[in-house]
Amino acid sequence: MFCPRDFASLLAAFLLLYSLVTPASAGGDRWRTLDGKPPLVIARGGFSGLFPDSSLGAYDLASLTSVPDVVLWCDVQLTKDGAAICSPDIKLENSTDISKIFKNQVKSYDFNGVPTRGWFSLDFTWDDLSKVILTQGVHTRSSKLDTNKFPILTVENMTALKQPGNGIWLNVQYDAFYTEHGLSMTDYILRVSKGVVIDYISSPEVDFLKTIAQKSNSKTTKLILRFQGPSDVEPSTKQTYGSLINQLSFIRKFASGILVPKEYIWPMDATLYLQHYTYLVRDAHLAGLQVFASDFYNDVPFSFNYSYDPIGEYLSFMYNGKFSADGVLSDFPITASAARECFSHLRKEAKDRLHFLIITRNGASGDYPGCTDKAYEKAIADGANVIDCSVQMSKDGIPFCLPSIDLKESTTVAQSAHSKLAETIPEIKNDSGIFTFSLTWSEIQTLTPAMSSPYASFELPRNPKANNVGKFLTLSDFLALAKKSKSISGVLIKIENADYLKEKQKLDVTEEVVNALNEGGYENEDPEKVMIQSSDSHVLKKLKEENKYKLVYKIEKNITDIADSAIDDMQTFAEATVVEKNSVYTDDLLFLTGSTKVVPKLRSAGFDVYIEVFMNEFVSQAWDFFSDASVELNSYVQVANASGIITEFPLTADRFKKNKCLKMGKRTPHYMNPVTPGTFLKRIAPEYFDSPTAQPPGTVLTESDVEKTPSESVLTKSDVAEPPDVADSPGVAESPDVAEPPDVAQPPDESESNEAEAPSA
Repeated sequence: MFCPRDFASLLAAFLLLYSLVTPASAGGDRWRTLDGKPPLVIARGGFSGLFPDSSLGAYDLASLTSVPDVVLWCDVQLTKDGAAICSPDIKLENSTDISKIFKNQVKSYDFNGVPTRGWFSLDFTWDDLSKVILTQGVHTRSSKLDTNKFPILTVENMTALKQPGNGIWLNVQYDAFYTEHGLSMTDYILRVSKGVVIDYISSPEVDFLKTIAQKSNSKTTKLILRFQGPSDVEPSTKQTYGSLINQLSFIRKFASGILVPKEYIWPMDATLYLQHYTYLVRDAHLAGLQVFASDFYNDVPFSFNYSYDPIGEYLSFMYNGKFSADGVLSDFPITASAARECFSHLRKEAKDRLHFLIITRNGASGDYPGCTDKAYEKAIADGANVIDCSVQMSKDGIPFCLPSIDLKESTTVAQSAHSKLAETIPEIKNDSGIFTFSLTWSEIQTLTPAMSSPYASFELPRNPKANNVGKFLTLSDFLALAKKSKSISGVLIKIENADYLKEKQKLDVTEEVVNALNEGGYENEDPEKVMIQSSDSHVLKKLKEENKYKLVYKIEKNITDIADSAIDDMQTFAEATVVEKNSVYTDDLLFLTGSTKVVPKLRSAGFDVYIEVFMNEFVSQAWDFFSDASVELNSYVQVANASGIITEFPLTADRFKKNKCLKMGKRTPHYMNPVTPGTFLKRIAPEYFDSPTAQPPGTVLTESDVEKTPSESVLTKSDVAEPPDVADSPGVAESPDVAEPPDVAQPPDESESNEAEAPSA
């Protein structure tokens, strides 16, 4: 059972993590909210994206990691004896272990003519429910933190948790249902309001709000009509919500605002791409109503236009140059807080506040097929410092850029007439492939690019509209494109499989790279502008003898330490290294366990260290990063001290390094402080893991790992560590990405369209 003393240690850990200070100023630009104040951050059930909804842990984490004026949300349910509890669903089994505690007390009730079976609060006394434990009700989120055994909270328990500045929002979803069964939600709300300031009360029922409006103090409590789906029927007026949304003057008579699903403001089409925004916010403000938007999550579907970037979505509602919603209802209030205070009001020409290289992996390959002209153009526009080319060789000796030597991984070659060329080459990979050196460059140019979606098995595809967009570039074309760009600082050329290509295919990729650089006018460039990367040390040693380019050694295996002799060897041929994220922070079932010695040792030896690979999809991140790519970047850059990061989404990294909450020292707001590994793991009981939490002995990179002869490097790839199994990643929902990813901070001009003044079905 939950112990308050135990949880105090968790709170103490968070207090060390997050400085409770005044948030960064929003600057001189005004907000376009009704009252001109910053939009509210409303924490639905607290920080329910991590802890069980409406638990002590969720509410406290929301207060600790959000803006000081965060509003704590409670969905109110009534018990048999008239107590009020916070529970996200009227069916308690969806968020508690009640079905195990009271196995035989399942009941059935009628909801809008539909029999509904489950465990309901009105069948139990408060004393009964005090024995019940809250659980994570969203199956795509980790249940490991259920080990805290948080009890159900009464509304009074919850309001006692608020910190100075926090607001309280009570959502009354089922007044008519409770009234039908002899329980008065109105009486309870009026009674609790006498002892606690309730800042907001919302309900989807017009009659309930009208009744409360007659008896409550409108100066202290704002009443909000909560909208359901456009085709759902409001029980009092018998009208659909799609019809009610056009009656704003009527709503203003009993409410001061509306809470709507976000699609009422930014509709999406059937393929999850944004349509033109509606004029709901404008019209509601003209009617004197505030507009709050709901359904914000970092880990469930949102429009492809945001490239799996929740901050981008928040900004499109908070600060887009046309309107500002008056608040957002979120399961991840840390992200909404950072969007409001750190990332809004940023100018495109804003200067970097942190200095680290943003290096692409295959261009902006999160938005377009990797190594295509579209991917590179997007990367340059999105603020990449260095664009990369993974050099492959065609049958007729043309070096070109492609993510993999296997054409099946980044083209539709398997569906072409060249499919018969499939073969297995153990020196390259264990399974069958169609390799670049089997086709001429003219044949490769006829192939269609294919988007890489590394988490497609989690139903997280990338930008479907761009799935087969773009054309492939020769290395010479790539270098010309880079030279023409004034914004990037350099290029990264990757050479792999050099020994196999030379020995077995008579193709000298290293020589071709040097020739292309010379012909492209890079021979006399600053060495920092041209980096050449390889995991084969002898390739870099050969280049070291004849050229002045910056050489980068990629450490392919995940390691926790490096032998001094290995570092000494690396210093003879490289100035920089690339390491995997798992070589920086270790984890157990995606909960961080600690830091390794890898980056500190490499940096102290004079190496620049580039960490890969960063993606926006939440399943690519440890739970500790709150399903937020910016939180992850913050920890790797500011704590791990990365010289640069390698990313498939350069826009996310570029915006992060410009945000206003960096370089503030002790004044850094808590939502921009890095994460400390191990904080959450300490709160999880060992039995909640499929394997012991004790970590296996660390893997040390030795001199023999680094020093391989050319013949040794032509081995089967079975000896090379495979990437982490994504099946261990955070759970999923069906979330998407971006097409011609629009700048959501600049919505279509109003002159472009006069679409519906308010959303309809």
